[in-house]
Amino acid sequence: MSCPVQIMDPEVTLLLQCPGGGLPREQVQAELSPAHDRRPLPGGDEAITAIWETRLKAQPWLFNAPKFRLHSATLAPIGSRGPQLLLRLGLTSYRDFLGTNWSSSAVWLRQQGATNWGDTQAYLADPLGVGAALATADDFLVFLRRSRQVAEAPGLVDVPGGHPEPQVNLPLLTLSQPLLLGIARNETSAGRASAEFYVQCSLTSEQVRKHYLSGGPEAHESTGIIFVETQVQSDKPSCLEARAGACRGLAMHYLVGEVLAGSQFPPEAQDLPLVQGKGPGTCSAP
Repeated sequence: MSCPVQIMDPEVTLLLQCPGGGLPREQVQAELSPAHDRRPLPGGDEAITAIWETRLKAQPWLFNAPKFRLHSATLAPIGSRGPQLLLRLGLTSYRDFLGTNWSSSAVWLRQQGATNWGDTQAYLADPLGVGAALATADDFLVFLRRSRQVAEAPGLVDVPGGHPEPQVNLPLLTLSQPLLLGIARNETSAGRASAEFYVQCSLTSEQVRKHYLSGGPEAHESTGIIFVETQVQSDKPSCLEARAGACRGLAMHYLVGEVLAGSQFPPEAQDLPLVQGKGPGTCSAP
């Protein structure tokens, strides 16, 4: 696996960067094996159960669900034939995520993982998240305000994503094939990895807003939608330029900060910081 590279935001590390403008689906392969599951906690997993039960008392709307766990990712040498990226995946759950990555002992678990297994993530659930730079037909990027009811980053602003599940209610026929830009680690959740994509939508920002407002099974996970002009800082070489597919393989949350740096949210969004501690940005909101 590539060594993490520290980037501008200390809360995010770039695990790997895909070559060119990103990798299409046919160039990415997944290997699912129990060998890629997390290790049982030192002393047993009873602590995870206790944390989960405590969480449910405080947030009874939470529910457990299976997730894919990212063990490692390897890029093939440039010019080699076949898939260019291999993702080694295990299975984990949302309960285990809250009981390891989000537990008060997460720092200690990473230290023990390094000592016992030579891997800081060995004892962590590390469910693989997904995020997307979603560009509309009228050149806006889409962001969501996270609900106060979610366990991770409540009330913050993030790109559409989560886990490999539907988001924002957009019909699949309106979306281009996702291009995988790279994989970032969120250090606020003990290095939990997220695969970051670029997706072009054939709908305008107003049409996307109407689909979002129609609700859905996961509507409770966000409370609003925000649109950011993609040309805001197109003079910056590290900025995501959605037009003409000119995005490059950088960590999405880093790109979010670069796109939004130095501008302002509308008044109703001023008290909602971005996920990963990013600054505010220029946007239009319903």
